Amino acid sequence: MKKLGFGTMRLPLNDPKNVKDIDVAQTEKMFDLFLDSGFEYVDTAYPYHEGESERVVRKALVERYPRHAYKLATKLPTFNLKEPEDCERFFNEQLEKTGAGYFDYYLVHCLTTDLYEVAKKCRAFEFVSRMKEEGKVKEIGFSFHDTPEKLDEILTDHPEVDFVQLQINYLDWEAPNVQSRGCYEVARKHGKEIVVMEPIKGGSLVNVPENVKELLNKMDPSMSIASWAIRFAASLDGVRMVLSGMSDLAQMEDNLSYMKDFRPLTDDEMKTVLHAGDMIRETIAIPCTACEYCVAGCPQHICIPDYFKLYNERQQTLSHGKSKEYDELAKTHGKASDCIGCGQCESMCPQHLPIIENLKKVAESFE
Repeated sequence: MKKLGFGTMRLPLNDPKNVKDIDVAQTEKMFDLFLDSGFEYVDTAYPYHEGESERVVRKALVERYPRHAYKLATKLPTFNLKEPEDCERFFNEQLEKTGAGYFDYYLVHCLTTDLYEVAKKCRAFEFVSRMKEEGKVKEIGFSFHDTPEKLDEILTDHPEVDFVQLQINYLDWEAPNVQSRGCYEVARKHGKEIVVMEPIKGGSLVNVPENVKELLNKMDPSMSIASWAIRFAASLDGVRMVLSGMSDLAQMEDNLSYMKDFRPLTDDEMKTVLHAGDMIRETIAIPCTACEYCVAGCPQHICIPDYFKLYNERQQTLSHGKSKEYDELAKTHGKASDCIGCGQCESMCPQHLPIIENLKKVAESFE
């Protein structure tokens, strides 16, 4: 397969304020272009777009193409599991929502230290292995957000998995909260192929500082800024697929343009891109990817990723005072100062961010 996968976590919206209101017509055009260009791998999950992603995949892909035309991946929602019987209940619901008949790839979702305990308690790995034996799943794996040591433990416990999905990008390669390089090396030590998620870190590696943009354009001005992030991940040994959460046709067209005939980065390009990551890390106050896992369970309905984005922009421009954007968001969502410190968001954050403390910074800056 070609190495670019279509991640359906950030699909185009009719209403930017409503993540469930997906622009199905544009999504259909994106799938058409993706498949017509020879790409196959489509990735979704139970919580994406607050449960609507799998349904839209059915409308825009499954009901419009023969089953052999694409490879579909989805994930067992570990954070929703309470008892072993839940595994089958969610799996059957996902089969119904997608209408796919079977899944080419099925993953235990978002393993951290805590969620691995949930997976063990609910016998999630035994369940996905049984689905593979029954032919309802072709390959099994898990997505992971924790330390290299924990990844080593899980892969030692479960050599039966076919692949592992890791957050890898040039910004997180040496970042202490993500440790992309360390996790990558553990997966390769166990002989596992890797599917990469968040190669552009939620768009952070598109809107880079001006000095970084100049550095990348100097290497090849014909390449988009995003292309360096996608190609960095795809150039690593053992990476079978790089997922990109494309949000409109323009992003799809850009990604396809350099991944149709993929050219790995040279050694010099690799060094320059990693240097760019060092430069960017110095400018980002809160390394949020806007995955929105933190939002769904917030009792105060605080739009955490939106506030963090505004805060990062403010830190980069050194602006201060009132913010029209912040005040508009606060009319329909909780303010940053409304946080009650319950910790629900931090328990769900794949980036392991100190969200409660960061919301205090946002409140101090904007309120």
